[in-house]
Amino acid sequence: MRLVIADCEVNYSGRLDAHLAAAKRLLMVKADGSVLIHSDGGSYKPLNWMSPPCQLHIELEDSDSPQGPQTWRVQAKSGDALLINITAVYEDVVCDLGVDPGLEKDGVEAHLQKLLAEQVALRLGEGWTLVRREWPTPIGPVDLLVRDAQGRPVAVEVKRRGEIDGVEQLTRYLDLLGRQADLEGITGIFAAQEIKPQARTLATDRGIRCVVLDYDEMRGLDFDAENRLF
Repeated sequence: MRLVIADCEVNYSGRLDAHLAAAKRLLMVKADGSVLIHSDGGSYKPLNWMSPPCQLHIELEDSDSPQGPQTWRVQAKSGDALLINITAVYEDVVCDLGVDPGLEKDGVEAHLQKLLAEQVALRLGEGWTLVRREWPTPIGPVDLLVRDAQGRPVAVEVKRRGEIDGVEQLTRYLDLLGRQADLEGITGIFAAQEIKPQARTLATDRGIRCVVLDYDEMRGLDFDAENRLF
C-alpha cells in the first residue's frame, strides 16, 4: 500500500469524463494495482479511482526531486485513463499490509449465502447447480461459484444490502476468475435482500444480473398461515 498526500489536479477520461480542480488530496495505490483519490470527507468513498487491471506510469519533472512536480498516468485495459498532475508532495509512505483475512459476514449475510447455496436451482434458475461456496481468488473468496443449465460458470456475491461497493467487489472477482482457462467467459450475479438503484444501474452496465432475495421465504417462514382456514 502506498499513501501520498499531495497538491494535485485530476482528469478522468473514458465512458464518463470528470475533472477535479487543484487541491490537497490523499492518493492511494493498492497492491492489486488500483488507484484511488480521496479528500478529507465523503467517508470511505473516493472522489475518483481506477480499478485493476491497470498500469501506473509516473513521470518526474526533476528526477532528483521525488517530492516535486510529477504526473501520474493510470491506464485501464478498457482505454479509460486517469491523469493526476501533482505540484507538491507532503507525505509519501509505503507499507506492506500483508494478507488480509477478509471481512467476516454478519449472521444474516452468512445465512443468506448458505440458504442460496442450498436453493440454487430454485432461486437462480432450473438446472443450475452449485460448484462450491467461498471459491478462492487472489483477493478473497467469492461467495458462490455455480453453473447454469448450459454448464457455464457464474460467480455469485451475496449481500444483505446491495450497494455500489458490492458491485465493484464482484467486478474484481470476475476479472480475476475470468483469467482461468476453466472459468473463461464467467458471468456474475449480485444477490441481496435489497439492491440500491445506483448499484443495480452499475451492475446492469457491467453485464451483472441482479437477484433480490426474500430471507423469510428462503427460511420457509409463512406469515399468512393465521389467515388461512387450513
